[in-house]
Amino acid sequence: MQDDDWDIPSDIQPQPSDYSFDVRRALSAVVGLRSVIPADAFTADILGTERAGHGVVIRDRGIVLTVGYLITEASEVWVTLDDGRTLAAHPIGYDQETGFGLVQILSREELPALDLGRSEAASPSASVIAAGAGGLTSAVAAQVVARQEFAGYWEYVLEDAIFTAPAHPFWGGTGLIDENGDLIGIGSLQLEQTLRGGETMPLNMYVPTDLLRPILDDMLQMGQANRPPRPWLGLYATEVDDRVVIAGVAGQGPAAEANVREGDIVMTVGDREVTGLAQLFRSIWSLGAAGVEVPLTVNRDGEPVDLTVMSGDRNRYLKGPSLH
Repeated sequence: MQDDDWDIPSDIQPQPSDYSFDVRRALSAVVGLRSVIPADAFTADILGTERAGHGVVIRDRGIVLTVGYLITEASEVWVTLDDGRTLAAHPIGYDQETGFGLVQILSREELPALDLGRSEAASPSASVIAAGAGGLTSAVAAQVVARQEFAGYWEYVLEDAIFTAPAHPFWGGTGLIDENGDLIGIGSLQLEQTLRGGETMPLNMYVPTDLLRPILDDMLQMGQANRPPRPWLGLYATEVDDRVVIAGVAGQGPAAEANVREGDIVMTVGDREVTGLAQLFRSIWSLGAAGVEVPLTVNRDGEPVDLTVMSGDRNRYLKGPSLH
């Protein structure tokens, strides 16, 4: 998956002599990943039918950890190894709460793998490597710049996300490697931080691998974590001037069925006032498991409107993997 268009500038590439572990071997566990999604898939319009990024081998029998949006509803998955070979693979698990995805390489290969480290130990200023497929020229010598909550518009909250800089330019599924050579995060997003003077600095957001430990065996065996699914509404929300505004709804999702509309300002969930994006989602999730009724009051064109959304299980709207 190496592409000369996004080679990392040499001055921010990791220098192997600066680390106590075998950097080249660790980077060889990072693979390229490409997936094909059916045109009629639920996520095709939003995420596309061809997706590309990275993953990290976490077990020598070909188990690859990546970010879930790369493989959601995939009918084909291809993994490119450090030596340039491209192998067929199969999506085996996707966890909606964390955003992790798991892939199994279908051919029997003895591959270098990274151990899961302790992401909780990666405090701000810690030195890390943000690694994409392709070795040193596709890796960034970075630092952790923040640990804080992150709320995503697609009904997603991380309590303690890892933010790093300089940013990797092709971040999806990249591996975050700590000073011991262990994997402590998987790349999810690129964001911008506003600095003094109005300048902006791009950051990467990583999902901590500490969140994977409790659910890894379940994902390998069942394809998902063994816990009740959260209620999902199928809405996209954003914060505008301290208000939570509906930016869109998923076609044929629960919110669309309940007549939630783009531009609605969410005022309450039940009797709870909505004060922010993360608080909106937590208020919904606190009502029970998927299938629970979610009472919303929205401001629509200056008037309060009461709505009841019959929540769903997001996974039920998605095409499941089929092994060919």
